[in-house]
Amino acid sequence: MLYKKKGLPEENELVTCTVKKILFHSIFATLEEYEKLDGMIHISEIAPGRIRNIRDYVREGKRVVCVVLKVNRENGHIDLSLRRVSMSLRNKKNEEFKQEMKAEKLLENIGFQLKVKLPEVYKKIGYKLVEKYDLLFPALVDIASNGESAIQDLKLDPNYSKLLLELVKERIKPPEFEMHEKLTLQTFSPNGIDDIKDVLKTSQDFAKKKEYDFNLVYISAPLYRVEVKAGDKKTASDNLKKLVSTLLKEAKKKKIEAKVIAKK
Repeated sequence: MLYKKKGLPEENELVTCTVKKILFHSIFATLEEYEKLDGMIHISEIAPGRIRNIRDYVREGKRVVCVVLKVNRENGHIDLSLRRVSMSLRNKKNEEFKQEMKAEKLLENIGFQLKVKLPEVYKKIGYKLVEKYDLLFPALVDIASNGESAIQDLKLDPNYSKLLLELVKERIKPPEFEMHEKLTLQTFSPNGIDDIKDVLKTSQDFAKKKEYDFNLVYISAPLYRVEVKAGDKKTASDNLKKLVSTLLKEAKKKKIEAKVIAKK
């Protein structure tokens, strides 16, 4: 990974490291996201319990996720812990690292097409994206969701920004938030089935007109599920409320008993 943070990490920060050297009572590891920084993991911070051989847990060249325990800002000494990182945090940090590598590959592709090396791409657009978003991948996700408007304020080189927008559209999927409600539709009218179909069709037409990403699912009589997807949680929630409200109003017109099932 070419981009490196400057300075020193903060205490309690999660960092991606590569094991550099294994000694009898400690490990020295390179902090991958920082410029020329190494940290030390004492044997007591590798795993719970007594450790007979450190090499049973790590090896040189292995990438690990650690938490920063202490930073001496005078001499740059950094104490790390491997055992204090939970599995869920480790997985989350590893996923973040992979996403940053994926984002950097996209920048490499821009450089390939413009016949320039990756450091030049960083100078033109990469550092500006990191300055605004802290990381590269969140920048690409925002561009995928909002297009050119996400980077207008950065005033990027037109040749680079054009390729950036094209490749993001091609390779980065905008985030999706799904929300749902379950409800019952009941009627004892002779035309009850047709009435329910009319209610569902009217609700579908409303959602299509509003361009909602939605789905109406029949579970089993009298239970139905209303699903809505959107690029952010608030939009998904608002669209779901409007769609359910429309469905309930249409059911009332047809004298169908409609009720939202309370979530437990």
